[in-house]
Amino acid sequence: MGGIFGVVSSDNCAKTLFYGTDYHSHLGTENGGMAVLGAKGFYKTVHSVSQVQFKSRFVDDYKKLEGLEGRFGIGAIDDDSPQPLIFRSKFGVYAVAATGMISNKNELVNELLNEGASFGEMADGGVNNAEIVACLINRGNNIVEGIASMRGAIEGSVCALVLTEEGIYAARDKFGRFSLAVGKHKNQQEKKSYVVATEASSFENLGYELVQFLGPGEIVLLTPDGVKLMKPSGEEKKICSFLWIYTGYPSSSYEGISVEGTRERCGAYLARRDNVKADFVSGVPDSGVGHAIGYAMESGIPYRRALVKYTPGYGRSYTPPTQEIRDLVATMKLCAVRDVIQGNRIIICDDSIVRGTQLKNLTIKKLWDNGAKEIHVRPACPPLMFPCIYASSTRSTSELACRKAIRALEGKDLENPAEYLDTNSLKHAQMVDWIRRDINVTSLRYLTIEDMIAAIGLPSDQLCLHCWQGK
Repeated sequence: MGGIFGVVSSDNCAKTLFYGTDYHSHLGTENGGMAVLGAKGFYKTVHSVSQVQFKSRFVDDYKKLEGLEGRFGIGAIDDDSPQPLIFRSKFGVYAVAATGMISNKNELVNELLNEGASFGEMADGGVNNAEIVACLINRGNNIVEGIASMRGAIEGSVCALVLTEEGIYAARDKFGRFSLAVGKHKNQQEKKSYVVATEASSFENLGYELVQFLGPGEIVLLTPDGVKLMKPSGEEKKICSFLWIYTGYPSSSYEGISVEGTRERCGAYLARRDNVKADFVSGVPDSGVGHAIGYAMESGIPYRRALVKYTPGYGRSYTPPTQEIRDLVATMKLCAVRDVIQGNRIIICDDSIVRGTQLKNLTIKKLWDNGAKEIHVRPACPPLMFPCIYASSTRSTSELACRKAIRALEGKDLENPAEYLDTNSLKHAQMVDWIRRDINVTSLRYLTIEDMIAAIGLPSDQLCLHCWQGK
Protein backbone atom coordinates (compact mmCIF):
# COMPACT_ATOMS: atom_id res chain seq x y z
CA MET A 1 0.00 0.00 0.00
CA GLY A 2 0.97 3.65 -0.05
CA GLY A 3 -0.22 7.24 -0.20
CA ILE A 4 0.81 10.41 -2.02
CA PHE A 5 0.42 14.11 -1.28
CA GLY A 6 1.17 17.23 -3.29
CA VAL A 7 0.93 20.98 -2.75
CA VAL A 8 1.28 24.07 -4.94
CA SER A 9 1.35 27.40 -3.17
CA SER A 10 2.04 31.09 -3.64
CA ASP A 11 4.35 30.88 -0.61
CA ASN A 12 6.55 28.35 1.21
CA CYS A 13 4.94 24.91 0.97
CA ALA A 14 7.19 23.04 3.42
CA LYS A 15 4.81 22.90 6.40
CA THR A 16 1.84 21.77 4.35
CA LEU A 17 3.94 19.16 2.53
CA PHE A 18 5.45 17.77 5.73
CA TYR A 19 2.21 17.34 7.65
CA GLY A 20 0.17 16.41 4.59
CA THR A 21 2.51 13.54 3.78
CA ASP A 22 2.52 12.45 7.41
CA TYR A 23 -1.29 12.16 7.30
CA HIS A 24 -0.74 9.15 4.99
CA SER A 25 1.29 7.17 7.52
CA HIS A 26 -1.53 4.65 8.03
CA LEU A 27 -1.10 3.55 4.41
CA GLY A 28 2.51 2.37 4.68
CA THR A 29 5.30 1.56 7.09
CA GLU A 30 8.43 1.12 4.98
CA ASN A 31 9.48 4.24 3.03
CA GLY A 32 8.77 7.96 3.16
CA GLY A 33 9.98 10.93 1.20
CA MET A 34 9.40 14.49 0.00
CA ALA A 35 10.54 16.56 -2.98
CA VAL A 36 10.27 20.31 -3.50
CA LEU A 37 11.00 22.77 -6.26
CA GLY A 38 12.73 25.82 -4.79
CA ALA A 39 14.69 28.79 -6.04
CA LYS A 40 17.78 26.60 -6.52
CA GLY A 41 15.95 23.80 -8.27
CA PHE A 42 14.72 20.40 -7.17
CA TYR A 43 15.52 18.80 -3.84
CA LYS A 44 14.40 15.45 -2.40
CA THR A 45 14.79 13.55 0.82
CA VAL A 46 13.90 9.88 1.23
CA HIS A 47 14.25 7.63 4.29
CA SER A 48 13.11 4.32 5.69
CA VAL A 49 10.29 4.72 8.23
CA SER A 50 10.09 1.05 9.19
CA GLN A 51 11.53 1.68 12.66
CA VAL A 52 10.41 5.24 13.33
CA GLN A 53 7.40 7.51 12.71
CA PHE A 54 7.49 9.77 9.66
CA LYS A 55 7.48 13.03 11.66
CA SER A 56 10.40 11.92 13.84
CA ARG A 57 12.43 10.69 10.91
CA PHE A 58 11.93 13.77 8.76
CA VAL A 59 11.97 16.58 11.33
CA ASP A 60 15.50 17.70 10.38
CA ASP A 61 14.67 17.44 6.67
CA TYR A 62 11.60 19.58 7.28
CA LYS A 63 13.77 22.35 8.68
CA LYS A 64 15.93 22.20 5.57
CA LEU A 65 12.87 22.23 3.31
CA GLU A 66 11.65 25.38 5.02
CA GLY A 67 14.89 27.09 4.14
CA LEU A 68 14.59 26.25 0.46
CA GLU A 69 11.47 28.43 0.10
CA GLY A 70 9.93 25.91 -2.26
CA ARG A 71 6.40 26.61 -3.49
CA PHE A 72 5.68 23.24 -5.11
CA GLY A 73 6.21 19.88 -3.43
CA ILE A 74 5.18 16.21 -3.43
CA GLY A 75 5.50 13.49 -0.81
CA ALA A 76 4.92 9.75 -0.53
CA ILE A 77 4.71 6.97 2.01
CA ASP A 78 5.06 3.60 0.33
CA ASP A 79 5.71 -0.01 1.28
CA ASP A 80 7.34 -0.96 -2.02
CA SER A 81 9.65 1.72 -3.38
CA PRO A 82 11.56 4.65 -1.80
CA GLN A 83 10.29 7.86 -3.44
CA PRO A 84 9.82 10.57 -4.75
CA LEU A 85 12.55 10.43 -7.38
CA ILE A 86 13.96 13.26 -9.54
CA PHE A 87 14.68 12.79 -13.25
CA ARG A 88 16.24 14.80 -16.07
CA SER A 89 14.35 14.03 -19.27
CA LYS A 90 13.41 15.40 -22.66
CA PHE A 91 10.62 17.26 -20.80
CA GLY A 92 13.14 18.89 -18.47
CA VAL A 93 13.69 18.05 -14.80
CA TYR A 94 10.77 16.66 -12.83
CA ALA A 95 10.02 14.60 -9.70
CA VAL A 96 7.67 11.61 -9.53
CA ALA A 97 5.73 9.89 -6.77
CA ALA A 98 3.61 6.89 -7.66
CA THR A 99 1.62 4.49 -5.53
CA GLY A 100 -0.13 1.26 -6.41
CA MET A 101 0.97 -2.05 -7.84
CA ILE A 102 2.56 -2.93 -11.19
CA SER A 103 1.57 -6.54 -11.82
CA ASN A 104 3.60 -6.82 -15.05
CA LYS A 105 6.69 -5.19 -13.56
CA ASN A 106 9.23 -7.74 -14.84
CA GLU A 107 7.84 -7.61 -18.36
CA LEU A 108 7.95 -3.81 -18.43
CA VAL A 109 11.50 -3.68 -17.07
CA ASN A 110 12.73 -6.08 -19.76
CA GLU A 111 10.84 -4.14 -22.43
CA LEU A 112 12.36 -0.83 -21.29
CA LEU A 113 15.86 -2.33 -21.07
CA ASN A 114 15.52 -3.54 -24.65
CA GLU A 115 14.62 0.01 -25.64
CA GLY A 116 17.88 1.25 -24.13
CA ALA A 117 16.64 2.42 -20.74
CA SER A 118 18.76 1.93 -17.63
CA PHE A 119 17.69 1.85 -13.99
CA GLY A 120 19.70 3.41 -11.19
CA GLU A 121 17.19 3.33 -8.35
CA MET A 122 16.81 -0.11 -6.83
CA ALA A 123 14.25 -1.10 -4.19
CA ASP A 124 15.20 -4.23 -2.20
CA GLY A 125 17.10 -5.55 -5.18
CA GLY A 126 14.36 -4.74 -7.67
CA VAL A 127 13.65 -1.73 -9.86
CA ASN A 128 11.95 1.20 -8.17
CA ASN A 129 8.31 1.58 -9.25
CA ALA A 130 8.65 5.36 -9.56
CA GLU A 131 11.56 4.93 -11.99
CA ILE A 132 9.50 2.53 -14.13
CA VAL A 133 6.67 5.08 -14.15
CA ALA A 134 9.08 7.86 -15.21
CA CYS A 135 10.56 5.75 -18.02
CA LEU A 136 7.09 5.00 -19.33
CA ILE A 137 6.09 8.67 -19.14
CA ASN A 138 9.19 9.60 -21.14
CA ARG A 139 7.86 7.56 -24.04
CA GLY A 140 5.23 10.24 -24.70
CA ASN A 141 5.53 13.44 -26.71
CA ASN A 142 4.58 15.43 -23.61
CA ILE A 143 3.95 14.68 -19.96
CA VAL A 144 0.18 14.28 -20.27
CA GLU A 145 0.48 11.94 -23.23
CA GLY A 146 3.25 10.10 -21.38
CA ILE A 147 1.12 9.61 -18.26
CA ALA A 148 -1.77 8.30 -20.34
CA SER A 149 0.43 5.82 -22.22
CA MET A 150 2.10 4.79 -18.94
CA ARG A 151 -1.25 3.78 -17.50
CA GLY A 152 -2.06 1.86 -20.65
CA ALA A 153 1.15 -0.14 -20.36
CA ILE A 154 0.75 -1.01 -16.69
CA GLU A 155 -1.24 -4.01 -15.54
CA GLY A 156 -2.39 -3.22 -12.03
CA SER A 157 -3.06 0.20 -10.68
CA VAL A 158 -0.94 3.37 -10.33
CA CYS A 159 -1.79 6.89 -9.16
CA ALA A 160 0.98 9.39 -9.84
CA LEU A 161 2.11 12.94 -9.07
CA VAL A 162 4.60 14.62 -11.38
CA LEU A 163 6.26 17.76 -10.01
CA THR A 164 7.40 20.18 -12.72
CA GLU A 165 8.23 23.86 -13.03
CA GLU A 166 4.68 24.35 -14.35
CA GLY A 167 3.05 22.82 -11.29
CA ILE A 168 1.97 19.31 -10.27
CA TYR A 169 0.39 16.88 -12.71
CA ALA A 170 -1.96 14.62 -10.75
CA ALA A 171 -3.20 11.42 -12.35
CA ARG A 172 -5.63 8.89 -10.91
CA ASP A 173 -5.28 5.27 -11.97
CA LYS A 174 -7.11 4.15 -15.11
CA PHE A 175 -10.09 2.54 -13.37
CA GLY A 176 -10.09 4.67 -10.24
CA ARG A 177 -9.29 1.78 -7.93
CA PHE A 178 -7.75 4.20 -5.47
CA SER A 179 -8.76 7.70 -4.59
CA LEU A 180 -7.09 10.96 -5.52
CA ALA A 181 -8.66 14.13 -4.12
CA VAL A 182 -8.01 17.83 -4.77
CA GLY A 183 -8.42 20.58 -2.18
CA LYS A 184 -7.95 24.34 -2.04
CA HIS A 185 -6.91 26.67 0.75
CA LYS A 186 -9.93 27.95 2.65
CA ASN A 187 -8.74 31.53 2.41
CA GLN A 188 -7.55 32.16 -1.14
CA GLN A 189 -7.00 35.84 -0.40
CA GLU A 190 -4.52 34.89 2.29
CA LYS A 191 -2.85 32.10 0.32
CA LYS A 192 -3.33 30.84 -3.22
CA SER A 193 -2.74 27.15 -2.76
CA TYR A 194 -4.05 23.76 -3.85
CA VAL A 195 -3.33 20.26 -2.60
CA VAL A 196 -3.85 16.75 -3.95
CA ALA A 197 -3.84 13.60 -1.86
CA THR A 198 -4.77 9.97 -1.56
CA GLU A 199 -6.56 10.85 1.68
CA ALA A 200 -8.95 13.80 1.63
CA SER A 201 -8.95 13.67 5.44
CA SER A 202 -5.53 15.31 5.34
CA PHE A 203 -7.06 18.62 4.18
CA GLU A 204 -9.07 19.93 7.11
CA ASN A 205 -6.35 20.42 9.74
CA LEU A 206 -4.05 21.97 7.15
CA GLY A 207 -6.57 24.67 6.31
CA TYR A 208 -7.87 23.22 3.02
CA GLU A 209 -11.30 22.13 1.79
CA LEU A 210 -12.24 19.43 -0.67
CA VAL A 211 -12.79 20.60 -4.25
CA GLN A 212 -13.18 17.31 -6.13
CA PHE A 213 -12.29 13.66 -6.40
CA LEU A 214 -10.50 12.97 -9.65
CA GLY A 215 -12.35 10.54 -11.87
CA PRO A 216 -10.84 7.30 -13.15
CA GLY A 217 -8.00 8.08 -15.53
CA GLU A 218 -8.38 11.83 -15.04
CA ILE A 219 -5.29 14.06 -15.24
CA VAL A 220 -5.14 17.62 -13.92
CA LEU A 221 -2.44 20.26 -13.55
CA LEU A 222 -2.34 22.05 -10.20
CA THR A 223 -0.91 25.57 -9.96
CA PRO A 224 -1.42 28.26 -7.31
CA ASP A 225 -4.00 29.80 -9.65
CA GLY A 226 -6.20 26.74 -9.92
CA VAL A 227 -6.78 23.26 -11.31
CA LYS A 228 -6.61 22.72 -15.07
CA LEU A 229 -8.15 19.65 -16.68
CA MET A 230 -5.61 17.92 -18.93
CA LYS A 231 -7.38 14.64 -19.61
CA PRO A 232 -11.03 13.97 -18.74
CA SER A 233 -12.26 11.13 -16.61
CA GLY A 234 -12.95 7.75 -18.14
CA GLU A 235 -16.35 6.13 -17.86
CA GLU A 236 -15.40 2.85 -16.18
CA LYS A 237 -14.83 2.94 -12.42
CA LYS A 238 -13.72 0.10 -10.12
CA ILE A 239 -12.81 1.68 -6.79
CA CYS A 240 -11.42 -0.59 -4.08
CA SER A 241 -14.17 -1.57 -1.60
CA PHE A 242 -11.56 -2.28 1.09
CA LEU A 243 -10.89 1.46 1.36
CA TRP A 244 -14.14 1.83 3.29
CA ILE A 245 -13.93 -1.49 5.13
CA TYR A 246 -10.35 -1.27 6.42
CA THR A 247 -7.68 0.70 4.58
CA GLY A 248 -9.05 4.24 4.76
CA TYR A 249 -8.77 6.46 7.79
CA PRO A 250 -12.10 6.88 9.68
CA SER A 251 -12.33 10.61 8.97
CA SER A 252 -11.77 10.14 5.23
CA SER A 253 -14.27 9.90 2.44
CA TYR A 254 -14.04 8.47 -1.06
CA GLU A 255 -16.32 9.47 -3.91
CA GLY A 256 -18.09 11.62 -1.30
CA ILE A 257 -18.92 8.58 0.87
CA SER A 258 -17.75 8.66 4.49
CA VAL A 259 -15.50 5.86 5.74
CA GLU A 260 -16.84 5.96 9.30
CA GLY A 261 -20.44 6.19 8.09
CA THR A 262 -19.91 3.14 5.89
CA ARG A 263 -18.41 1.17 8.76
CA GLU A 264 -21.35 2.00 10.99
CA ARG A 265 -23.72 0.82 8.26
CA CYS A 266 -21.73 -2.43 7.90
CA GLY A 267 -22.19 -3.02 11.62
CA ALA A 268 -25.90 -2.27 11.37
CA TYR A 269 -26.31 -4.82 8.56
CA LEU A 270 -24.45 -7.40 10.64
CA ALA A 271 -26.83 -6.78 13.55
CA ARG A 272 -29.96 -7.02 11.41
CA ARG A 273 -29.08 -10.54 10.33
CA ASP A 274 -28.00 -11.69 13.80
CA ASN A 275 -29.86 -13.12 16.75
CA VAL A 276 -27.05 -13.93 19.13
CA LYS A 277 -27.48 -13.06 22.82
CA ALA A 278 -24.59 -11.07 24.25
CA ASP A 279 -23.69 -8.72 27.07
CA PHE A 280 -21.88 -6.17 24.93
CA VAL A 281 -20.35 -5.40 21.54
CA SER A 282 -16.69 -4.50 21.09
CA GLY A 283 -14.47 -3.68 18.13
CA VAL A 284 -10.89 -4.74 17.43
CA PRO A 285 -9.05 -1.38 17.55
CA ASP A 286 -8.99 0.66 15.44
CA SER A 287 -10.56 -0.51 12.20
CA GLY A 288 -13.21 -2.68 13.86
CA VAL A 289 -14.50 0.07 16.16
CA GLY A 290 -16.77 1.83 13.63
CA HIS A 291 -18.33 -1.50 12.65
CA ALA A 292 -18.94 -2.36 16.32
CA ILE A 293 -20.53 1.01 17.02
CA GLY A 294 -22.92 0.47 14.11
CA TYR A 295 -23.77 -3.00 15.41
CA ALA A 296 -24.44 -1.62 18.90
CA MET A 297 -26.65 1.21 17.63
CA GLU A 298 -28.72 -1.14 15.50
CA SER A 299 -29.05 -3.98 18.04
CA GLY A 300 -29.39 -2.00 21.24
CA ILE A 301 -26.63 -4.11 22.80
CA PRO A 302 -24.21 -1.77 24.63
CA TYR A 303 -20.79 -0.97 23.22
CA ARG A 304 -17.82 -1.51 25.54
CA ARG A 305 -14.07 -1.55 25.07
CA ALA A 306 -12.75 -5.03 25.79
CA LEU A 307 -9.50 -4.23 24.01
CA VAL A 308 -7.70 -0.89 23.89
CA LYS A 309 -4.80 0.09 21.70
CA TYR A 310 -1.56 1.35 23.16
CA THR A 311 -1.19 4.14 20.64
CA PRO A 312 2.36 5.47 21.23
CA GLY A 313 4.82 3.72 18.99
CA TYR A 314 2.54 1.19 17.31
CA GLY A 315 0.95 1.53 13.90
CA ARG A 316 -1.07 -0.97 11.94
CA SER A 317 -0.13 -4.60 12.43
CA TYR A 318 -1.29 -5.39 8.89
CA THR A 319 1.17 -3.32 6.89
CA PRO A 320 4.65 -4.57 8.00
CA PRO A 321 6.22 -6.89 5.40
CA THR A 322 6.95 -9.95 7.55
CA GLN A 323 4.64 -12.13 9.63
CA GLU A 324 7.01 -11.99 12.59
CA ILE A 325 6.86 -8.19 12.75
CA ARG A 326 3.08 -8.15 12.15
CA ASP A 327 2.55 -10.58 15.04
CA LEU A 328 4.84 -8.65 17.35
CA VAL A 329 3.08 -5.34 16.68
CA ALA A 330 -0.35 -6.95 17.09
CA THR A 331 0.68 -8.56 20.38
CA MET A 332 2.14 -5.46 21.93
CA LYS A 333 -0.33 -2.82 20.81
CA LEU A 334 -3.58 -4.41 22.07
CA CYS A 335 -4.24 -4.43 25.80
CA ALA A 336 -7.11 -6.42 27.29
CA VAL A 337 -9.42 -4.82 29.88
CA ARG A 338 -10.01 -7.75 32.26
CA ASP A 339 -12.76 -6.11 34.33
CA VAL A 340 -14.81 -5.58 31.16
CA ILE A 341 -14.15 -9.02 29.65
CA GLN A 342 -14.47 -11.38 32.60
CA GLY A 343 -17.65 -13.47 32.70
CA ASN A 344 -19.27 -11.79 29.70
CA ARG A 345 -20.67 -12.90 26.33
CA ILE A 346 -18.92 -10.68 23.76
CA ILE A 347 -19.66 -9.80 20.14
CA ILE A 348 -16.37 -8.85 18.47
CA CYS A 349 -16.51 -6.84 15.23
CA ASP A 350 -13.44 -6.77 13.03
CA ASP A 351 -12.91 -5.33 9.57
CA SER A 352 -12.07 -8.72 8.04
CA ILE A 353 -10.41 -12.08 8.55
CA VAL A 354 -7.41 -12.34 6.24
CA ARG A 355 -5.13 -15.09 7.54
CA GLY A 356 -6.87 -15.43 10.87
CA THR A 357 -3.57 -15.92 12.69
CA GLN A 358 -3.55 -12.63 14.59
CA LEU A 359 -7.22 -12.88 15.43
CA LYS A 360 -6.81 -16.45 16.70
CA ASN A 361 -3.47 -16.31 18.50
CA LEU A 362 -3.55 -12.77 19.82
CA THR A 363 -6.98 -11.11 19.98
CA ILE A 364 -9.20 -14.12 20.73
CA LYS A 365 -6.64 -15.67 23.08
CA LYS A 366 -6.48 -12.45 25.09
CA LEU A 367 -10.25 -12.47 25.49
CA TRP A 368 -10.36 -16.13 26.63
CA ASP A 369 -7.37 -15.62 28.92
CA ASN A 370 -9.17 -12.72 30.58
CA GLY A 371 -12.30 -14.70 31.35
CA ALA A 372 -14.66 -14.23 28.39
CA LYS A 373 -17.71 -16.50 28.67
CA GLU A 374 -18.57 -16.49 24.93
CA ILE A 375 -16.92 -14.88 21.91
CA HIS A 376 -18.96 -14.18 18.76
CA VAL A 377 -16.92 -12.82 15.84
CA ARG A 378 -18.57 -10.65 13.17
CA PRO A 379 -16.27 -9.60 10.27
CA ALA A 380 -17.52 -6.55 8.36
CA CYS A 381 -16.94 -8.03 4.91
CA PRO A 382 -17.42 -11.42 3.21
CA PRO A 383 -14.77 -14.17 3.34
CA LEU A 384 -11.63 -13.10 1.46
CA MET A 385 -11.02 -15.62 -1.32
CA PHE A 386 -8.46 -13.95 -3.59
CA PRO A 387 -5.30 -11.87 -3.04
CA CYS A 388 -5.37 -8.27 -4.19
CA ILE A 389 -3.65 -7.76 -7.56
CA TYR A 390 -3.82 -3.97 -7.46
CA ALA A 391 -2.18 -2.79 -4.23
CA SER A 392 -1.24 -5.80 -2.12
CA SER A 393 -4.18 -5.26 0.22
CA THR A 394 -4.18 -8.99 0.89
CA ARG A 395 -1.42 -11.56 0.81
CA SER A 396 -0.97 -14.75 -1.22
CA THR A 397 -3.88 -17.09 -1.95
CA SER A 398 -2.55 -19.93 0.22
CA GLU A 399 -2.32 -17.70 3.30
CA LEU A 400 -5.99 -16.71 3.29
CA ALA A 401 -8.08 -18.28 6.05
CA CYS A 402 -10.76 -19.35 3.55
CA ARG A 403 -8.23 -21.13 1.36
CA LYS A 404 -6.78 -22.93 4.37
CA ALA A 405 -10.30 -24.07 5.24
CA ILE A 406 -10.97 -25.27 1.68
CA ARG A 407 -7.64 -27.11 1.62
CA ALA A 408 -8.51 -28.84 4.89
CA LEU A 409 -12.03 -29.78 3.69
CA GLU A 410 -11.07 -30.87 0.16
CA GLY A 411 -7.62 -32.28 0.83
CA LYS A 412 -6.21 -30.03 -1.90
CA ASP A 413 -6.23 -26.49 -3.29
CA LEU A 414 -9.03 -25.52 -5.65
CA GLU A 415 -8.43 -23.28 -8.64
CA ASN A 416 -12.13 -22.47 -8.81
CA PRO A 417 -13.81 -22.16 -5.38
CA ALA A 418 -17.20 -21.29 -6.92
CA GLU A 419 -19.16 -23.60 -4.60
CA TYR A 420 -17.61 -21.93 -1.58
CA LEU A 421 -18.51 -18.47 -2.87
CA ASP A 422 -22.22 -19.30 -2.77
CA THR A 423 -23.34 -18.15 0.68
CA ASN A 424 -26.36 -20.47 0.49
CA SER A 425 -24.32 -23.61 -0.16
CA LEU A 426 -23.41 -26.35 2.29
CA LYS A 427 -19.74 -26.00 1.35
CA HIS A 428 -19.78 -22.30 2.28
CA ALA A 429 -21.29 -23.17 5.67
CA GLN A 430 -18.67 -25.87 6.20
CA MET A 431 -15.89 -23.41 5.33
CA VAL A 432 -17.16 -20.82 7.80
CA ASP A 433 -17.53 -23.45 10.53
CA TRP A 434 -13.98 -24.69 9.91
CA ILE A 435 -12.66 -21.13 10.33
CA ARG A 436 -14.80 -20.74 13.47
CA ARG A 437 -13.26 -23.83 15.02
CA ASP A 438 -9.78 -22.86 13.88
CA ILE A 439 -9.88 -19.41 15.48
CA ASN A 440 -11.62 -20.92 18.54
CA VAL A 441 -14.77 -18.79 18.90
CA THR A 442 -18.34 -19.52 19.92
CA SER A 443 -19.84 -18.34 16.64
CA LEU A 444 -18.76 -16.71 13.38
CA ARG A 445 -20.93 -14.85 10.90
CA TYR A 446 -19.64 -12.76 7.98
CA LEU A 447 -21.25 -9.73 6.37
CA THR A 448 -22.72 -10.67 3.01
CA ILE A 449 -21.38 -9.10 -0.16
CA GLU A 450 -24.84 -7.67 -0.90
CA ASP A 451 -24.92 -5.93 2.48
CA MET A 452 -21.36 -4.66 2.10
CA ILE A 453 -22.21 -3.09 -1.26
CA ALA A 454 -25.36 -1.54 0.22
CA ALA A 455 -23.36 -0.14 3.15
CA ILE A 456 -20.90 1.54 0.79
CA GLY A 457 -23.71 2.94 -1.33
CA LEU A 458 -22.17 2.73 -4.82
CA PRO A 459 -23.46 0.45 -7.59
CA SER A 460 -21.65 -2.88 -7.61
CA ASP A 461 -20.28 -2.25 -11.12
CA GLN A 462 -18.37 0.78 -9.76
CA LEU A 463 -16.65 -1.23 -7.02
CA CYS A 464 -13.62 -3.49 -7.19
CA LEU A 465 -14.76 -6.75 -5.55
CA HIS A 466 -11.83 -8.87 -6.66
CA CYS A 467 -10.82 -9.96 -3.12
CA TRP A 468 -14.20 -11.65 -2.71
CA GLN A 469 -15.18 -12.66 -6.25
CA GLY A 470 -11.87 -12.96 -8.11
CA LYS A 471 -12.98 -10.55 -10.82
